[in-house]
Amino acid sequence: MKESGKNRTLEIPDELLELARKNISINPKYYEEYNVKRGLRNSDGTGVLVGLTVIGDVHSYILEEGKKVDVPGKLLYRGIDVSDIVNACMKENRFGFEEVVYLLLFGILPTKKQLDDFSKYLAMYRSLPAYFMEDMILKAPSKDIMNKLARSVLALYSYDDNPDDLSLGNILRQSFELIARFPTLTAYAYQAKAHYYDSKGLFIHSVREDLSIAESFLHLMRHDNRFTEEEAKILDLCMILHAEHGGGNNSAFTTHVVSSSGTDTYSAISAAIGSLKGPKHGGANNKVMGMMDEIKANVKDWSNENELGDYIRKIISKQAYDNSGLIYGFGHAVYTISDPRTEVLKQSARVLAEKKNRLDEFCLYDSVEKIAPKIFAEMKNQDKVLPANVDFYSGFVYSLLDIPPELYTPIFAMSRIVGWCAHRIEEVMTSSRIIRPAYKSVSQKAEYIPIDKR
Repeated sequence: MKESGKNRTLEIPDELLELARKNISINPKYYEEYNVKRGLRNSDGTGVLVGLTVIGDVHSYILEEGKKVDVPGKLLYRGIDVSDIVNACMKENRFGFEEVVYLLLFGILPTKKQLDDFSKYLAMYRSLPAYFMEDMILKAPSKDIMNKLARSVLALYSYDDNPDDLSLGNILRQSFELIARFPTLTAYAYQAKAHYYDSKGLFIHSVREDLSIAESFLHLMRHDNRFTEEEAKILDLCMILHAEHGGGNNSAFTTHVVSSSGTDTYSAISAAIGSLKGPKHGGANNKVMGMMDEIKANVKDWSNENELGDYIRKIISKQAYDNSGLIYGFGHAVYTISDPRTEVLKQSARVLAEKKNRLDEFCLYDSVEKIAPKIFAEMKNQDKVLPANVDFYSGFVYSLLDIPPELYTPIFAMSRIVGWCAHRIEEVMTSSRIIRPAYKSVSQKAEYIPIDKR
C-alpha cells in the first residue's frame, strides 16, 4: 500500500490481476467469422457509414466502377474547401476563426457586418461565472490541462440556470458560451498548473472583449500579456484547420453518441474532451514532439539522411523512443495520399522557423517527412502511402510560438469545440434514436455453481 498525502492507493493483488488478464481475451478468428468491422472500418479502410451530416466532409477517395481509388485529401466546411478560407484570410491579412465558427454553426458565410456583430457578441461570453476561477480552477488544479478542462465543463452545468433544455435556442446559447470560454478556461488552467505544480508565478489576467479568440488566448496565457499580430494570426490559422473534421472523427462521433441519449450539453462536450485527450487522437502532436526531441538528441548530423534513417529504423523496430514501433505524425484513418492541413502548417512552420533562427529544426522535420514513409514501407514490405498528417507540424508550430507542450492538445480542443457543438446541434435536432450498435457475445455458456460447492 502506498500513501500520497491523505489519499491511499491500494495495490491490486496479483491473483486478481491475472484473473482479469486471463478472462478478457477474444479469439481473433471470431472477428472474421462474424464480419466485425473493427474500429468501425471496412476491409478497404473506409469508415462504416453510420450517419449523415452537412457540417464537415473529409474527402480522400472516389469510386470508379465500384472500387475505391485514393485521391489527394480535401477538407470541406459546409461544402467550402478549408484551404480557400485559409487563403482568403492570409490574402486579406485578417483573422478567420470567428468566421469559421459562424459558418459551421449556421451553414452560411457571414457578411462583413454579420461577422463583426457576431464576433463582438461571442466575445461577451468570454468571462467565467463569478468565483468560478477561484473555486473550480485554483482550488482544484490539475497536472493535466485536458483533465481540468473536462472537469470545468462539467462544473459549468451547476452555473447554468437552464442546463437540460434541449431546444435549439438553448443549445446555441450553451455553444456560444463554451466556444468563447474554452480559451479562458484553458489559459487559467495552465496558469494554475504552472503555479501549483511547476512553482512558477501565478498570472491571472482579465479577459478583453476587443480581441479575437486567438489574441485573447495569447493575452491570457502569456505572463506579460504580450504577443505579436503575426503570432496571433498563425495561431488563428491553426485553429481554423482544427475546427472540424467530419462526424466520424473519434471526438465528434463521441459527441453524437452521447448526445443521442438525450443528455445535457456539458456531459456531451466533456465526453468529447476525454476522447480528444487520447494519444491516438488529439494527443498525437505531443507524441510527435517527444519523438522528434529524441531524434534531435540521438542523431548528431541532422542533415545526414543515412544517420537519420538509421535512427528511424530503430524507432520502427521498437528499439527507440516509446518502443511502440510507431512513427508519430504519419498516416491517417481517412487520408491516404495527403492531409490537406499539413502543407498549410508546413508553410507557416518554415516562415516562423526562419524568423526564430530555427531553420535547421524545420529542415530536420522536412527530412523526416521525406524519408520516414520510405523506410516504413521498406521495413514493413508494403507499398501503402504514409503521408505526414496535421500532427506532424502542429506541435512544431506551437513551439515556435513559445507555447508549452502541455497546451498543444488543449489548443486542439479550443478549436474543435466548434465542430463538437455543431455536431451536437445536428444530432439533437435531426435524430430521435439513441445510437446503439451491436456487439456479438462469443462467451461460452456456463452454469451457476452455489458458493459452498466451488
